[in-house]
Amino acid sequence: MPEGRIKEAINTLKKSGVRITPQRHAILEYLIVTMSHPTADDIYKALESKFPNMSVATVYNNLRVFKKAGLVNELTYGDSSSRFDFSTSDHYHVICEECGKIVDFSYPGLDEVENLAEHVTGFSVNKHRMEIYGTCAECREKSLKH
Repeated sequence: MPEGRIKEAINTLKKSGVRITPQRHAILEYLIVTMSHPTADDIYKALESKFPNMSVATVYNNLRVFKKAGLVNELTYGDSSSRFDFSTSDHYHVICEECGKIVDFSYPGLDEVENLAEHVTGFSVNKHRMEIYGTCAECREKSLKH
């Protein structure tokens, strides 16, 4: 399954004139396979042994290219570091307030919120973002042990 998504993403990049370097391929693959909403630093640390000459700046630059091509969303939740999400469909995020873990979930019924907002306000709505905060199962388990 990830192979198809990787090929599709690479084709999207090629169509927009982006050259596919080994680093670009590795960063893209990491984003697709992990689904962990990593920071640029997380990506760098995961790939530095495979690409010792790659810098954090290289990771940021590639993420910017992916973002411009519409393949990646940059998530900012008030802390100092952005997290990056390989975006293939509309979805929402549940965020652990203890460890910062982010999990995707979908709920098509929320699309009605946009229609209602347009109707009530007269705005032309382009998109919406929703975040739900709580404590993940792992953090709850840890707190029960202490």
